[in-house]
Amino acid sequence: MRTSTSDANSPAGAGLDNQQHLQTTLHRSQRHDYLREHDNFKIEPLITVGVGKTHVAQALAHLAIRAGAEARFVKTSRALAELAGGHADGTWTRRLRELARPAVLVLDDFAMRELTPAQADDLYELINERSGRSLILTSNRSPVDWYPLFPNPVVAESLLDRLINNSHQLLMNGASYRPRNRPGRAVPTATTTTS
Repeated sequence: MRTSTSDANSPAGAGLDNQQHLQTTLHRSQRHDYLREHDNFKIEPLITVGVGKTHVAQALAHLAIRAGAEARFVKTSRALAELAGGHADGTWTRRLRELARPAVLVLDDFAMRELTPAQADDLYELINERSGRSLILTSNRSPVDWYPLFPNPVVAESLLDRLINNSHQLLMNGASYRPRNRPGRAVPTATTTTS
């Protein structure tokens, strides 16, 4: 069981404790109802990247760990590479079980690029294997834009129907936080005037 955020591949600062607006939005999640109900989340920005969707997903995984559940955070591309390696060395079934096992699995950057037929099939098997456990997806694309990324429309419809219609969708909007963290950025100084 993963018992710390470092075990789950989630940064230690990814908690919700100091994020009041997120605590309100994710109140049900904080009560850990999503674990009991095996809820799924899809987190996407409304307009821009860098609004904090990965941070929110990591925070949900962190909450699961604090509640005693096992959680795993992984980039979708890395999960698919892990499964592809299993095809190559004959450990695919073991690797699939490992990815499917946690009570909460976060697939970050879902639907970033077109999938190969093997990747689409692996993703389909992973989602089916995780039935009854919470899945959290982050994506920079709207679900409508996911369908063309799959080479087989039947696999796409079957998989995406499961993902989209059985999830809470959190739409995030706002300016990217990344420019504020750019090295060398001049920090404005406060000016005061006296009369």
